[in-house]
Amino acid sequence: MRSAMRRSSIWVVLVYLVCPTGRTLLAQGRREPPEISAARVLAVRSVIGGETPRWSPDGSWIMFSSSLGGGGIWAVRPDGGFPRRLADRIGGAGFFLSQQSPAWSPDGAFISFISDGSGNPELWLWSCADGRRRQLTRLGGRINGYSWSPDSRWIVFGGDRYGNYDIWKVNVSNGEALRLTRDPRYEVFPTWTPDGRKIVYVRLDERWLDHEVFEMAAEGGDSRRVFRDEDFFDYSAGGTFGYPRISPDGKTILFRSQRSGWINYLTVPLAGGEARPLAPEAADQSEGLWAPDGRQVAFVSNHNGTHRLRIAAFSPSGSGRQARVLVDPGTGMVANLDWSPDGDRLSYTLQTPTRPADLYVVSAATGQSTRLTRSMPAGEFERQLVVPEKIAYAGDQFTIHAYLYRPPHSAPGERFPGIVIAHGGPTAQFNDTFQQQADFFARQGYVVLLPNVRGSSGYGRAFEMANNKDWGHGDLRDVVAGVDYLKTLPYIDPDHMGITGTSYGGHLSTAAMVWAPDVFQAAIPASGYPNRIAFMDEGEFRHLQQLAYEFGPFEQNREVYYRNSPFFWIRQIRTPAFLLNGEGRFPGSTQMKDFAAEMERHYKVFRYKAYPGENYYVRSPVNTRQMLLDMLEFFEQYLRGDPAGRRGGARAEGER
Repeated sequence: MRSAMRRSSIWVVLVYLVCPTGRTLLAQGRREPPEISAARVLAVRSVIGGETPRWSPDGSWIMFSSSLGGGGIWAVRPDGGFPRRLADRIGGAGFFLSQQSPAWSPDGAFISFISDGSGNPELWLWSCADGRRRQLTRLGGRINGYSWSPDSRWIVFGGDRYGNYDIWKVNVSNGEALRLTRDPRYEVFPTWTPDGRKIVYVRLDERWLDHEVFEMAAEGGDSRRVFRDEDFFDYSAGGTFGYPRISPDGKTILFRSQRSGWINYLTVPLAGGEARPLAPEAADQSEGLWAPDGRQVAFVSNHNGTHRLRIAAFSPSGSGRQARVLVDPGTGMVANLDWSPDGDRLSYTLQTPTRPADLYVVSAATGQSTRLTRSMPAGEFERQLVVPEKIAYAGDQFTIHAYLYRPPHSAPGERFPGIVIAHGGPTAQFNDTFQQQADFFARQGYVVLLPNVRGSSGYGRAFEMANNKDWGHGDLRDVVAGVDYLKTLPYIDPDHMGITGTSYGGHLSTAAMVWAPDVFQAAIPASGYPNRIAFMDEGEFRHLQQLAYEFGPFEQNREVYYRNSPFFWIRQIRTPAFLLNGEGRFPGSTQMKDFAAEMERHYKVFRYKAYPGENYYVRSPVNTRQMLLDMLEFFEQYLRGDPAGRRGGARAEGER
């Protein structure tokens, strides 16, 4: 962590030496040098990794994983202070590529985590007493969710040793693993009842659409179905539904459901009975956790990309009460909740459009928060980032919510080209978080729009399903409506519009090229899959499950897959394109390269570049920096009327 902070500080000092505040040059109507903008956005990184920080059983530490400063597992005092590294990514037991899902044992003797340091994801233990690591499982498969037994003697987990997820448990003392279930369907995310006598887990149907929650004895044997929840597609193989959360008294299960049209929490007796809403609202809820005394439930509500921390009182006969807001960031995203062991406080992370995620602790009684980490480089760094405006515009069927980034400085009467960035998914959402590309292009003199088009999550089930069997058509009309909105702004150059996006955003960018050929003057599809028929032979299983859900089974819906594949309409393209993806690591794809070859066959204008050392997506800092500069050079040429491309990265491969 200390070395990461030094590196970030050095980076910021370099930026400030070149341009002391970033305001002097821009105030003179000049754009910031692109190398500085690229360095700036790459420096915005959180010290908190993607895992939820966890309180130690005695409440004295909060543990978190980090990708900075050499990575590893760290801990910080809940009242503040400098974090302490507990376990390194490198050293001791060997090279650890990751330390996922760290968790304390209930007795505080160990920290468990999943690591692929042995070649496959396995459970490992780190001793809090002597710092030694020990590989606990040796199944040679994947692990999907795990939980400690209350007495710290066992860990139960979902494992696919035999090609399908079953429930297993492993003895902590000797590593003996026992297979408890053998159903051909996915059985995942197991947890224990508070008395340690039973295990509760989730079974998905073959479509990943319906969930059944089962209870069985800790020793295994016959299972009893507690309840069934239907029609809630689970793209994450059980991760969207999540763990069945059992109340501290062992009597009630808390779970997520979309039955109301929104993803809300419901409760149901473990013994069986009617499910009741906890705190119903027209918003998606997540992160639900029982307070240690079982009288309250904390969760996060998502309202148009702003995520607030709420608490709802609970009683077995009084579900359905309104929850109170404990943390309202105004603009920002609260996530990664965990209760302190005494129930007085909660930890959470908070990020905003101009600040990476940091760790906080809040009093459950007063709402007073304390910040424990500071990821943003020192000085006026945050003030140099672009603050987006939340806007809404009318589409042909829906009101579309979006984020608008405007260049921070302009001369009187100056007009800027526009860029639309499409998100992945398509069932995903732009939230109140830092957006690297949007900030970069805005500081380079572009107006950037990030729309949550139909098919996005966060706006209810009907909106989410509105682009089923219609990828690249209805959602593209929402994009075009966004372009029409941009053209009403007095500072927009209406004749120069670009589009880009990654994954499904890459798909939607190719769709714009073929089905809206005169709307955009430049397009940069990144790591997209524009041929959904060919995708059936290369896509990983969860993506195939998604297509079966959104398009219907392939054999009965070939025309839908064909209609939603821009690859087969390349002859209609009139938009210059820069096609890019990563290559060199598994899993990869040839879809962007194949799209480029087909554009070549039809004599279309394009560039193609593959960035080495990546899977299909470009993620490394070195390649990301070069990719930003390459994208800028392309947009400069085609959106500013400069055929020579007056600034930016090197010329991409495959340009006609």
